[in-house]
Amino acid sequence: MTSGAASGVTLARTSVRRAAVVLAAAGIAVGLPAAASAETPTPSPGAATVNKAGTSFLTAAGISPGQPVRVGASIGDYLYWSFTAKAGETHHVAATVSLPTAATRQGDSTWTVEVFDGLRRRQACVAGAQTPVAAKAAASVELDCELRQVRSWAEPWSGDPLPGTYYVRLSGSSLPEQELGLPIEVSLVVGVESDGDTKPEGGDLKQPLAMPVEPGKVVVEDPTLSTPPAAAAGDEDDGWFDWVRWPDLSSRWYWTIGGGILAAVAGVVGFALTRPRNRVS
Repeated sequence: MTSGAASGVTLARTSVRRAAVVLAAAGIAVGLPAAASAETPTPSPGAATVNKAGTSFLTAAGISPGQPVRVGASIGDYLYWSFTAKAGETHHVAATVSLPTAATRQGDSTWTVEVFDGLRRRQACVAGAQTPVAAKAAASVELDCELRQVRSWAEPWSGDPLPGTYYVRLSGSSLPEQELGLPIEVSLVVGVESDGDTKPEGGDLKQPLAMPVEPGKVVVEDPTLSTPPAAAAGDEDDGWFDWVRWPDLSSRWYWTIGGGILAAVAGVVGFALTRPRNRVS
C-alpha cells in the first residue's frame, strides 16, 4: 500500500471517529432535556379559579392541588400561596408570569419559585426551571419546580418533606430597578401525583408539621394549656414573703451589683492609702 493510500485510510478513519463522537454528543444533548423534563401540571376540570395571593407566610392564600390561580400583581411583589400535602404524594408547581411590553422594560430579569414546608424550611426542586431568566423582549416567563415525594416520617435533623402545610413563593430575584411597580399577571397551578402508598418509609408522623394558616384566629392545640397551672403546695410563701415581690433578676443584674460593690471597696482602700497623714509637731 502506497503512502498516499495509507494517509487516505487514516483520514477516513479519523473522520468516522469524529462523526461518531459528534453523533454521540448530539444524542446525549437531545436525551438530557427529555430525561430532566417533567410533565407540566394542568388544572382540574371544574376547579374554581383563585384570584388572590398573600404577601407573607401568614397571609398566604390557600389553594388545592389542581386548582388554577390567576392574579394580577406588580414587578417586585412577593406572592405566597399554601397547600396541604399528604404522605406518598409528589407535587409539581408550575407558574407563568406575563411580563409588560418590551418598550416599557429596561433589560433581562430573573424570576424564582420556591417551596417551603410548615417549618419554613426551603425544599429542594428535583426538576424544572426554578430560576429562569426572561429576556427584555420576552412576553412571558415560565417557572416550574417538582418536589420530592412526601415522606410519612423522618429524622428530626433531616430536611425531608413531611405531611403538612406547604408554601409557594414567587418573586423576582434580579430585576431592573426602573421596572419595579410595572403590572404583571401570574398564572399558577400545583399538580399532585400519588402512588397510593401513604407510608412509603414504613413509619408514621403523629401530626402534620403545621396547621392550615387562618389569619386572625387563635388556635389552642391543648385546652389544658389555656389555664395557668395551680401552684404546688410547697411553693406557697407565708409571712413577710407573701407581700414582697422579688424581681426575677438576670445574670446582668448580679454582675452589675457585684461590680458596684467591688468599685466601692476599691475606692475606700484607695482613699485610705493615699490620704495625707497629720503630723504632730
